[in-house]
Parts: sequence; structure tokens; C-alpha cells
Amino acid sequence: MADVSFARAPDDQRPRGFDKPGEDPAQDDGWSWAAPGLRRGRLRVRSLLAQRWLAVAGQTAALLFVGMVLKLEIPWALCFSLIALSAWLNVLLSLASSGQRLAREGEATAQIAFDILQLSGLLYLTGGAHNAFCLLLIAPVTLAAATLPARYALCLALLAIASTVLLAFFHLPVPMVAGAPPMVEPPLAQQAIMILARIMGIVITGAYAWQAASESARMELALNVTETVLAREQRLSALGALAAAAAHELGTPLATISVVAREMARNAPDDQTREDAELMIGQAARCREILQRLTEMPEAKDAVHERMSLVQLVQDVIEPHLVHGVRVEAVVNGPSGESAPDIWRRPEVIHAMTSIVENAVDFARAEVLVIARFDPRSIVIEVRDDGPGFSAEVLAKLGEPYVTTRPGAEGSRTGHIGMGLGFFIAKTLLERTGATVDFRNGRRGGAVVSARWPRSALEASGYTGA
Repeated sequence: MADVSFARAPDDQRPRGFDKPGEDPAQDDGWSWAAPGLRRGRLRVRSLLAQRWLAVAGQTAALLFVGMVLKLEIPWALCFSLIALSAWLNVLLSLASSGQRLAREGEATAQIAFDILQLSGLLYLTGGAHNAFCLLLIAPVTLAAATLPARYALCLALLAIASTVLLAFFHLPVPMVAGAPPMVEPPLAQQAIMILARIMGIVITGAYAWQAASESARMELALNVTETVLAREQRLSALGALAAAAAHELGTPLATISVVAREMARNAPDDQTREDAELMIGQAARCREILQRLTEMPEAKDAVHERMSLVQLVQDVIEPHLVHGVRVEAVVNGPSGESAPDIWRRPEVIHAMTSIVENAVDFARAEVLVIARFDPRSIVIEVRDDGPGFSAEVLAKLGEPYVTTRPGAEGSRTGHIGMGLGFFIAKTLLERTGATVDFRNGRRGGAVVSARWPRSALEASGYTGA
């Protein structure tokens, strides 16, 4: 059993939330941590050109079909002039810049606005809102919602809606077969319903695309941060292994240097040579002391740096948080007569559990309890605190990125600022090691977070128990 405690701290009644500990990761200028304004990946010029060539081809095919196959009367010259305008714009843009370049936000907005106006012009010439192809106005709005910030996407959506409304009142007659009677205008109520349906289609489809793209970008950024955290922990683990290996390998040559230096001092022909030999002996002894301190560190307890005891894990998890004025206690329980198993040293587990304990310390009134339990089938690590527990709002969203109620650094015991990524990162790292993560409020109050592994997933091979 491991049992560590510290002094009581002032009460903290804040509703509980999770967040990422440590330094803020480097951020790309194209991203924002603020969830409502999170920017998505911008469009390449090549993508805009490709979708416009597709529109040119589709519009040309549609006109040829209805004009030559269905024999409808169409203002050929004006329609093909608008299609040629799109084609010439593509040619000019292709010559002006590389297609691999990312389009600036304003540039992409202008190009999509041109596509909306060009399509509206074709619809004006071919029956306006009565033309079934009026539904295609949804396509550029969907593209904008999925790739541009909200303000630009909203402007383009309003442009498409305005075009839809204007096309209901201003348009040329619907193309008809030569000699056929003109089409009878549907009742005003039916026209209003048709216009409303198209407006709702633009709004709902655009909003859906924006929400889906926003969530995708948020998740991608959060996963990138998780990968960065994991890579950092793996580098630190590798550094500890290197130190342990160095301490082991340097022991023999230092012993040889000491033996040779003593022989030189004993057989020195003059005082100067003896002093140099004694200096070598002293420096070799100093090196041995430094290496001894390295080997006494928990990270260097064995040469291969792969195994640690379950007791050592919970001690490492709580150790950084014994200085924040909250009593932090760790307990390891298991079947009677059986000692705690050795487990694989996993940087993901250490970082994730440390993050969870840190959050518990931030929201606890006076005490945090870390309980590790093991039996023949599983290993469980549970973190409990005596704080206010999870708020209903946070509890419903835990596991998603950017969920937090943590205050600024000045109101936090540990000094970390809430960004809403801590529990997402911890949960993701633990699940990658095979754990099942559960979070709830305790029966007597406070928050409870537990991680459960199959014993075979965490236990170091070769352990036989006691």
C-alpha cells in the first residue's frame, strides 16, 4: 500500500471541469482555440477551379440536352455567354497563379459569389424560380459553409437567398417546345411555399455543413494536441532510458580510470604527477556520485526502463501535486497476500492520470484520493475528490474537446488556464492503452474518474505474483 498525504487547503466550491495541464502547445496561425471562431482548412485555388470547370461542363450538357433533345426554346447566345464567362475566369485564374496555392478568405468568397451570380443569371434566362435547377444554388453555399469562416459563409448564404427571392419575380419565360402554349403561373401560395422550401434548403444545408466542418476541425486540432502531448511524454521517457543506460555503461570505464589513477599516484616520480593523478581520482569519484544519483531516480531503476510497480505508478502520479495545499493520498489494494503487480511503463498512462489528478486538486475542497485496485482479471485506477462534482452541463459533454469550466490561472491552485482539452487528451490516451474510462459524481459528492484495464493489457510480462 502507498499512503501519501499533505496539508489542507482553502475550500473551492467551483463546478468541476477538465482541462489540459502544462504548457500551451504551439499553434498554427490558421487555427483558433476559441471554439465558436475555430477556422477550418482553406480551399486551394485548384479546388475552386475544378468545381467551376465541373459547373461549366454540367451547365453545357444540361443546355444541350434540353435544347437539342427536348427541343425547348432557349436563349442560346446569352446562356452560352454566361458559361463562357465562367470558363474564361478559370483560364485567367489558372494563368495568374499556381493551383496549389491556398486561396485567401476574401478571394475564395469572391469566387463563390461569382458562381452564385453566374448560376442566377442562367436561371433568370431559363425561367427563374420555376426552373428545377434553382436547387443548385444550395451547392456553393454548402461549399462556403464547409470551408470559410462564419461571416463569409453567412454573406454568401444571404446572396443565394436574395437570388432565390428575386428569381421568383424577375425572370424570362420558362423554355417551352416551339408552338406550345405558355406555362400557366402557379398560384401565389404555391410559389411562396416553393420559395420558402428553397430558402430553408439553403439555410439548413449550409448550417449542417458548417457545423460538421467545425466539429471536424475541432476534433482534428484536439487530436493533434493529443499526439503532441504523447510525443513529448515518449521523448521524456526515452531520455530517462538513455540516462539509465549511460549510468550503467559508464560505471566500468570510470572504475578502470580510478584504478589506473591510483597506480599512477602510488608510483609517481614527482609531486606534480602525483597531484594530477589524485585530481583524476577525485573527478572519477565525482562522476560516480553523479551516476549514482541518476540510478536512484525512479526513471532509472532498471536498465531497460520498461517496467515499474503499480505502487510506483500512483506515487509518480500524485507526487507533482503534493505542493498545492490539498491532501493527496494514494492507496493500492488487491487480494490478500498478493503484492502489487509490475506494469509496463506507459508515458500515456502517467501523463493522463497526472492530468486527471491535477484537475481533482484544482476542484477539491480539501482532499484527493487515488485508489489503485487489482485482481486476477483487471487493474483499476480511480481518482476521487471532495469538491462540488461535475456540473450537469459538463457531465453531459465530457469526452468531447473544448469542454471546461476551469477558471483563469489566478483562480486555479495549479496555475493552469482552462482550454477544455485536458479530459479529452487524458481519455484519448488512456483508451489507446486499452482502458475503459468512466466519470461520474460520487454518492457523497465530489467527482469520480476511473480507468479500468484488462490485467494482461497493463501488467509487465514475466510477473508471477507473490
